[in-house]
Formats: sequence, structure tokens, C-alpha cells
Amino acid sequence: MDKPLLHLVFGGEVKDPRGTDFVDTDKLDIVGIFPDYRSALAAWRGVSQQHVDHAHIKYVIVHLHRLLEPDREAPG
Repeated sequence: MDKPLLHLVFGGEVKDPRGTDFVDTDKLDIVGIFPDYRSALAAWRGVSQQHVDHAHIKYVIVHLHRLLEPDREAPG
């Protein structure tokens, strides 16, 4: 069995909706860590849709596996 490719989903208020400069890192909403991109994307979509009317609330997906093992390539 392949090793899970961990992904982190989090978000919060940003200074500019086009960027990722978060206003208050103490108030970040950590949605969770997911074993694959598909489940992280589903979580991101769900939480992002809850804040669709708030332009300065942004959620992101971080590819933790790339940070933990930068030389390892993801399967095709």
C-alpha cells in the first residue's frame, strides 16, 4: 500500500482576496489533515462554500507531503 500523501486544509481572513496574507494567524480555522488530495479538496470545497459571501475569508490546501519529502514525486 502506498504511503498517504498528506494535505492540510485551513483558512481565515486575508488582507487581500487575491493573496494569502492572513490577518490574524491566531484565528486560523484548521479544517484538518487529509490522506489524499481528493478528500482535502472535498473538505476545502465544503468549507469554502460556507463562506462564499465573505470575500476576505479564504481557505487553502497545503501539500504537506511535498514539505515533508520534497524529493519524492507524487504518483502519476
